[in-house]
Amino acid sequence: MQDDMEILKVSAHSKAKALAGALAAVVRTDGAVGLQAIGAGAVNQAIKAIAVARGYVAPNGLDLVVVPSFVEISINDEARTAIKFLVEPR
Repeated sequence: MQDDMEILKVSAHSKAKALAGALAAVVRTDGAVGLQAIGAGAVNQAIKAIAVARGYVAPNGLDLVVVPSFVEISINDEARTAIKFLVEPR
């Protein structure tokens, strides 16, 4: 992922439709976005948001693809493993 790419942090309590709208807006303006999720609930919301966002950008001729990866992050000086999703148009 590019260092300057916008990263949206996802929690288990994130609203999938709202996240999808933010994701679609960033893809339209920046061309790509990263989602970062820790835990099964957050990963679930991220995947649902990506599915909804595909429908949001399809009328603009965009087809989103996702590349998942693991990343180590620090939260309160504690190392955690997150899943990052690179979302960009095909």
